[in-house]
Amino acid sequence: MLRGAFKKCRARRGFTLIEILLAIAMISLLAFMLVTNIEKTMSSGQSSIAKSFVKGSLATPLMSYKLAVGRYPTTEEGLDALLRAPDSVKDRWGGPYLRDSDIPKDPWGNPYQYRMPAQKSSEGYDLWSMGPDGTNETDDDIGNW
Repeated sequence: MLRGAFKKCRARRGFTLIEILLAIAMISLLAFMLVTNIEKTMSSGQSSIAKSFVKGSLATPLMSYKLAVGRYPTTEEGLDALLRAPDSVKDRWGGPYLRDSDIPKDPWGNPYQYRMPAQKSSEGYDLWSMGPDGTNETDDDIGNW
C-alpha cells in the first residue's frame, strides 16, 4: 500500500507547463518594468545635462564675451562668435571663449539654439536645446528662461 503512494508522488516531481509559462510571464514583466525605468532615468539625466549647459557651461563663455566686447553676440553671429572673432568686433574680441574647437551639441546630438535679443529670457539672450524631440519651439525645449 505504501509503495503505490510513493510511486504517485514520484511521478509528480516536475513543473507543469502552466507553472513554467507563469514564471516566464513574471520574468518578462519584471524585465519590461526595469527597461522602462532605465529609459526614464536616462532621459532625465540628458535633460539635466542640457539644463547645465544652457545655464552654466555656455552661459559663462557668453558672459566673458560680453565683458570683452561690450555686448552679447548677435543672432547672426551666433555661438560661433565664441570660437572665431566676428569682423565687427575683431579689435575687442579676446577669445576663443570655449575650450573645444567646436560648439558642443546637446545630449540628443542637436546644436544649441541662440537668439539675441532675448524673447523669453531675462538674460539678454535666449539659449536653448530643442529637447528630446529635436523640434524647435515645443514644450520639451530646455532653455535659460
